Amino acid sequence: MNSGACTIAVVDDEEPVRKALGRLIRSAGFGVETFGCPLAFLQSLPRRLPDCAVLDLHMPQVNGFEVQAAIWRSGAGIPVVFITGDDTPAHRERALGQGASAFLRKPVDGEQLLEAIRSAIRHVA
Repeated sequence: MNSGACTIAVVDDEEPVRKALGRLIRSAGFGVETFGCPLAFLQSLPRRLPDCAVLDLHMPQVNGFEVQAAIWRSGAGIPVVFITGDDTPAHRERALGQGASAFLRKPVDGEQLLEAIRSAIRHVA
């Protein structure tokens, strides 16, 4: 897989988290687009589809489950990797049951996140 040809969307309302994840993902050779607002991410989809979306679960206005559902309804086929500080069995089961590629707890281990992204992209390809 040529990671340089892949773009990863990071959707998280916490700016420090977005910046840190963006740097990590770029350091692995991926392109990155970051969004502080899930609605802005959803509005961007008709213009450009990322190869994978890293979604925070708890955000104001629209939560990660709602973003995941909107992606699914759009037929875009974008794999989703969830990150959350609230790793409950019910949330994990719901996310994975609705097709998420991975469900990781914050603070996220960098190598674990990168492997989850690579795996999600490979699975779609």
